[in-house]
Amino acid sequence: MQYFDRHEGGDNAILVHLDIHQIIDPDDLEEFRLLVHSAGANEIEIITGSRSKPHAKYFVGTGKADEITDAVRRFRDSTDGEKGDVVVIFNHTLTPSQERNLEKILKCRVLDRTGLILDIFAQRARTYEGKLQVELAQLNHLATRLVRGWTHLERQKGGIGLRGPGETQLETDRRLLQIRVTQLKAKLDKVKQTRAQGRAKRQKSEIPTVSLVGYTNAGKSTLFNRLADDNIYAADQLFATLDPTLRRVKWPGVGNVVLADTVGFVRHLPHELVESFHATLEETLEADLLLHVIDTASEDRHEQIAAVNDVLAQIKADAPILLVHNKIDKSGEPPAIYYQDHGVPHRVYVSARENLGIDQLMIAVQELLSGELKEFTLTLPYHAGGLKNTLHGLGVITGNSYDELGKEVLQVLLAPSKLQQLLGQYALDADEVLPKAQADSLKPVLEPFEMVLDQDKNSDGKDDAEDELDPFCH
Repeated sequence: MQYFDRHEGGDNAILVHLDIHQIIDPDDLEEFRLLVHSAGANEIEIITGSRSKPHAKYFVGTGKADEITDAVRRFRDSTDGEKGDVVVIFNHTLTPSQERNLEKILKCRVLDRTGLILDIFAQRARTYEGKLQVELAQLNHLATRLVRGWTHLERQKGGIGLRGPGETQLETDRRLLQIRVTQLKAKLDKVKQTRAQGRAKRQKSEIPTVSLVGYTNAGKSTLFNRLADDNIYAADQLFATLDPTLRRVKWPGVGNVVLADTVGFVRHLPHELVESFHATLEETLEADLLLHVIDTASEDRHEQIAAVNDVLAQIKADAPILLVHNKIDKSGEPPAIYYQDHGVPHRVYVSARENLGIDQLMIAVQELLSGELKEFTLTLPYHAGGLKNTLHGLGVITGNSYDELGKEVLQVLLAPSKLQQLLGQYALDADEVLPKAQADSLKPVLEPFEMVLDQDKNSDGKDDAEDELDPFCH
């Protein structure tokens, strides 16, 4: 059996993209180029072609493999090694044997789409959790590529007293890799427990979580900075943000909300990443509301929406979703909220960079978390200072005045369920602070039989009270 040394990678990349007729949802060439640029590689040449199905040995077929070999040779002859070595990157998922066969004939490092994305993630990981997740994904990917990949594999010690059956280097590598994978999973389990404790505290204090999800480079981090008044890293590149970020923000009409920015998705996201980033994606699983950020100026937005929905289905996320169409400064749509037939916000058009439509987004999220907003007129008793301060903190007061008795009258825009909660919190009766029509609107609607029972109950209560007052009636 012939073994070979794996070649070192390089900063200069030859890109290979094929249209495979068997693949229903092919990878996009422009997105592939963006991934390569995000990895920091220098694009030398793009080799394209088409096949009815992948070649078993080289994926591209012998003729196209010779064409790639010539491209590698031309680059090396033109630079004479002055600009570093070359790497060939495929916009497809290669099998381990296809990678090895290609490296044998190309005499350079070969990466597939999964390896490219893993390389980008390795560059962007900053936090302890992010680095653990990336390393685990890399090891899971590497585990299938240990066989006959390096010259030291399956070599045993020789010499007197050392011959005979023993553990091969390949078996040693596999064992060490498995030990490291077990260690990483144990550490990520601790991270998972820590996150679970944090979520339990938020749920106990009834603080809702709003999680931003979406295709990579759709503008999630820019929108996060706008909503949280923060300055986390945001750039016009794929996977600019990798590590999850949580911030507590004051949301008008709702109160404290935990805003979560998650890793961006991409079409055909490697299974290793979905598994490794499950601890991070649990913020999406446990969210009360998902803001699906969409690059509305992208020509591939429908395919990108489908890719995000596919990942959400993989992790079994079932929280309500609000579609946030971002970058309307490029697409030309006006800021607006669009509702479903039953009055529930379905999509909002915004520009996070230009601060357009953010007020509409605030209203849509408030309605989804609390309910449909209505205008109420509150006449506050003199002892209702706590309620007034809370309403100011929620940012729902639209006007104020005073009546002839000197009581303050507030105009508020609030969901009925939220107003009921606040009145109960401060032990105030709706009939005491609201006009009759508005107070009645907060009361549950009774069915006809419930109204009869209620009347009988009131009648019985009245008779019982009269009986107690007249001891001689019996």
